[in-house]
Amino acid sequence: MMSDGWRRLEINGGQIRNDVAWRFSLPAGVTGYADSQIDDYGAPNAFSHRADTAMRLRARFSHPVNELQGTAGFGFWNAPYGDPTSSRRLKLPRAAWFFYASPPNDLPFAPGYPGRGWFAATINAAIVPMLAIISFAPFALILNQFRSTRQTAWSAIQAGLGIHHSPLQVNMTGWHDYYLSWREEGCTFEVDGERVLETRLSPRGPMGFVCWLDNQYLILSPRGRIRAGVLSLPQEQWMEVAELRLGPH
Repeated sequence: MMSDGWRRLEINGGQIRNDVAWRFSLPAGVTGYADSQIDDYGAPNAFSHRADTAMRLRARFSHPVNELQGTAGFGFWNAPYGDPTSSRRLKLPRAAWFFYASPPNDLPFAPGYPGRGWFAATINAAIVPMLAIISFAPFALILNQFRSTRQTAWSAIQAGLGIHHSPLQVNMTGWHDYYLSWREEGCTFEVDGERVLETRLSPRGPMGFVCWLDNQYLILSPRGRIRAGVLSLPQEQWMEVAELRLGPH
């Protein structure tokens, strides 16, 4: 944890600079998992954000959609799969964030829609719906093999996971203003002052703030295909973030 309140993670060649703007970079030719990240997961105020919190920042990326490799983004998240620097108990995922995933990522955003790209998104998995999804999973895998039943089956899974998303039609290499209002009654996402997603889905707190760039991928498709790994980087890639502010919405 640094004096400015952010914890910095620079894993396997990932680098962070903070001059006029935060710059998160990954080097060309990296092998293995690489990450460049700030968060406020550390003590004494780990995962302290709750509803009625807003995020404002400006950001741009070195590469456009589908050319930037791995995942990236910023927003609120409960790090359910563990902290890269320590052991944490697994939890059901909750998030409200701007999220990017490159090919070959394939995540359960929407039936018939490629699970990759630049999105505004929420997820709020709860124990009772998750138990229902697990019991329904064998039947869902069968139904998802057929186009006529895929929409119904996958929509039910989305609802159980509290997923709501909207693709962002912006040039990632240019500067844009991003705003997220996380409230008890729902979430609102804006880009350059234009509303891109408004949903009544509101992840339960507490969550932490995270801003990251890494080279991983996850395939979790409706037809039951599961795969994860890391991507090689043919050239350096980076994300720049400026005017980052968290506070009441």
